[in-house]
Amino acid sequence: MSEIDPTQPLIADDTIVFGLLALCLGFVFYTSSIKTGFWKKFYGIVPTVLMCYLLPGILTSLGIISDETSNLYFVASRYLLPAALVLMTLSIDLKAIANLGSKALIMFFTGTAGIIIGGPLAILIVSVFSPETVGGVGPDAVWRGLSTIAGSWIGGGANQAAMFEIFEYNPDKFGGMVLVDIVIANIWMAILLLGIGKTKQIDNWLRADTSSIEILKEKVTAHTKKITRVATLHDYIIMLAIAFTAVGVSHFFGNTFSELLKNTFEVIRDKTQILSSLGSTFLWMVVCATVIGITLSFTKAKNYEGAGASKIGGMFIYILVATIGMQMDLSKVLENPGLILIGFIWISVHAGLLILVAKLIKAPFFFLAVGSQANVGGAASAPVVAAEFHPSLTSVGILLAVFGYVVGTGGAYLCALLMEVASKV
Repeated sequence: MSEIDPTQPLIADDTIVFGLLALCLGFVFYTSSIKTGFWKKFYGIVPTVLMCYLLPGILTSLGIISDETSNLYFVASRYLLPAALVLMTLSIDLKAIANLGSKALIMFFTGTAGIIIGGPLAILIVSVFSPETVGGVGPDAVWRGLSTIAGSWIGGGANQAAMFEIFEYNPDKFGGMVLVDIVIANIWMAILLLGIGKTKQIDNWLRADTSSIEILKEKVTAHTKKITRVATLHDYIIMLAIAFTAVGVSHFFGNTFSELLKNTFEVIRDKTQILSSLGSTFLWMVVCATVIGITLSFTKAKNYEGAGASKIGGMFIYILVATIGMQMDLSKVLENPGLILIGFIWISVHAGLLILVAKLIKAPFFFLAVGSQANVGGAASAPVVAAEFHPSLTSVGILLAVFGYVVGTGGAYLCALLMEVASKV
């Protein structure tokens, strides 16, 4: 009888592993749809997305599956991620975003700025009394892990995966970063949801003019009715053709441009230099996919949003989330509890800046809440928060969240570079 190799997982066949991941996602989404009894209470405490990370992580921790013997993350990040970016930016209407009014955009970009500057400030503050918390070298450098949080908090899971790949953080420690991301982001979302119950009082305190919200409700309701339709097989085939043709184009130009930069500039070739990550083929693949999506948004292809383009993109993102969850070693999740403190300081900077600017420009609480969640929560929670104000405003959350995907890679990249500098001060 052959001995069992303890370093090998119980299941190494990717076909079976993918089936298990699909089962995990199906279980989470089915149980989270139950609105009575135990599951309603459970998901009132535990976020759905955390479970999508956690269940594959548990399977990995128990030795049932292993990212080290699987190529699923590679496939998800190289094929499904760029496809999701195209499908989720396909519907972006830059003119419609501008028509939301300057205050909506100001609050959105204030939220982005709060994340970009909040990360470096949190590192600087914590380094004063706990330098080991923000230390580390090479793949273990804490700033690299925090870059994945920056990606998640400026856009969502797609941008988080991009930062994880670009800055090559140690996968064994990634679980701690996921914990900070999920816990802090959901505490902040809970605060915003509680605030919605006191919208009138908050708007009075902000001295906000809410008449534009009523205009938004009318415009969004009309737009949603105009584009929504029952999707056909023809629609799904065309959407997949658009998405995966764009994936091929993104890989071609991403590889070409990356090689061109590395062959031209020594500072990019040298991996010890701060700009070396500009040579990442993954970075330019993500950028190219986003540009393709934005370009197509000016064509009739944008109408495929009415057939569910962003929903297919969202499905791809959750598959990616599950493959990232495979990389978590749950025994190391609380290895560095100081990270939670960094997260609280970071989100406090974000929240404080939003409140300050909202008070100065007299922006309605709706713009503050949705502008924040379009960054921190992305497409998963921005629509939820928007719908809490009024169901017809759901697509406003989607619109701003999709815009978050557009600026997410660049914003998170800048934040990561600033955090690297702050960690060396």
